[in-house]
Amino acid sequence: PGEGGQLPGKKVSTYIARLRNSKPGVPLISPPPHHDIYSIEDLAQLIFDLHQVNPMAKVSVKLVAEAGIGTVASGVAKGNADIIQISGHDGGTGASPISSIKHAGGPWELGLTETHQTLIENGLRERVVLRVDGDFKSGVDVMLAAAMGADEYGFGSVAMIATGCIMARICHTNNCPVGVASQREELRARFPGVPGDLVNFFLYVAEEVRGILAQLGYAKLDDVIGRTDLLRPRHISLMKTQQLDLSYLLSSVGRPKWSSTKIRQQNVHTNGPVLDDILLADPQISDAIEKEREVKKTVQIYNVDRSVCGRIAGVIAKKYGDTGYAGRLEILFTGSAGQSFGCFLTPGMNIRLVGEANDYVAKGMAGGEIVITPSDKTGFVPEDATIVGNTCLYGATGGRLFVRGKAGERFAVRNSLAEAIVEGTGDHCCEYMTGGCVVVLGKVGRNVAAGMTGGLAYLLDEDDTLIPKVNKEIVKIQRVVAPVGQLQLKQLIEAHVDKTGSTKGTAVLKEWEKYLPLFWQLVPPSEEDSPEANPEFGDRTVERITVKSA
Repeated sequence: PGEGGQLPGKKVSTYIARLRNSKPGVPLISPPPHHDIYSIEDLAQLIFDLHQVNPMAKVSVKLVAEAGIGTVASGVAKGNADIIQISGHDGGTGASPISSIKHAGGPWELGLTETHQTLIENGLRERVVLRVDGDFKSGVDVMLAAAMGADEYGFGSVAMIATGCIMARICHTNNCPVGVASQREELRARFPGVPGDLVNFFLYVAEEVRGILAQLGYAKLDDVIGRTDLLRPRHISLMKTQQLDLSYLLSSVGRPKWSSTKIRQQNVHTNGPVLDDILLADPQISDAIEKEREVKKTVQIYNVDRSVCGRIAGVIAKKYGDTGYAGRLEILFTGSAGQSFGCFLTPGMNIRLVGEANDYVAKGMAGGEIVITPSDKTGFVPEDATIVGNTCLYGATGGRLFVRGKAGERFAVRNSLAEAIVEGTGDHCCEYMTGGCVVVLGKVGRNVAAGMTGGLAYLLDEDDTLIPKVNKEIVKIQRVVAPVGQLQLKQLIEAHVDKTGSTKGTAVLKEWEKYLPLFWQLVPPSEEDSPEANPEFGDRTVERITVKSA
């Protein structure tokens, strides 16, 4: 539960915008539902994606303490997560909405107990590290959490206080009086904190834990983890606590078979054998990555091959960073791709798929190019058939995607900077988009552009049915009147035809004067003065471009 993190536009400085691949002043909405997770299987796929891009990194899943958390935690453990974090309702910062601070979640004690016991009962406790947080303040909190089964312990608010936070609870206003949660340089200059303060705080927390362990006669924290028999209820004469039954917190279904230290030090869970490992073992591909050369490959792909190219992208990004790779990988896949095809792609990777793809195509894409076309002689009209699944381009920060055919729901959700062209989509197209450009050469579903705060979208409306489908809460709907916008649209369609051989795109270009008035441009407030959306500004820009070209 909760409203999710929302960074107000006035806090998005030039520096923050660069880090988040957005524009200064554009509000950044992190929607409370993760739009690539609508089932435990979806969550397992996200965990798979993360293990794919960096097989050495542990994956942590944060769960809010509430009734039924044990069942969810069991699914997370089976989904191959390395760490489960239980978050209690007591924590939270001044940036959280008051409804979340007061009413979201439950006590971490109940969430931790249910999770720990459910995992033990199902033989899953040794697979995951249990981490807990929620207004931890002292070594006593650490000891209580350890006795209830936690391996690791999170400190948030009190750690901020140790470095100078005064809990003014105006984080969201950009006016933090001590400069902890502000992007204003004059306020940041007031920040009083030094690393030594935080180090001292945690040293004293650790000292308190050591002292309590010594009083109980134990040498290390491992000895008390899961030992609920060490807990005793405090009998306080208060009316509101007289009916409390704490027996659930004091019950035990046994302890983990391994010590906490062994659980925490186990190797990162793996995805097992994957297609990317075979590709990385190819001498030509490994040489192209190592020596920044060009290589072309053709590979058969099946729908059991998930997150393909994610690990290759991770290897390139680790060696060269986001944009430093000067080589070129051109890989042609034929067949049916599994989920997350082309996830986390980096510049220098040009991927082509002849066939079809599942959900999450180009998830987290940072650069490069993906082209997806149906096989020859399929027996259907490409622009009338769905050849990629739901939630494509989720969180993409760069690159280009060309799809000859239709996409499923939530196309380009939370897209930041990628450019894409597709021939039809399902519901919620361009949801929470903050940058980039999307062109749709066909029909779309309902709720288009909900929460869209940046970027531009061009939608072809041949039967005059688009307007009622657009969520008008933020975006403005207009015809493509700016010359720069018309140029951007035409160039993207030309690239689409060149890459995919699209008959729909070819028809649009052939009768450009007829089709251009049928396009609608969706413009959020942050783009209203851009040359692509504003004809006055655009005229001057086109003149400069023309003069420069001449």
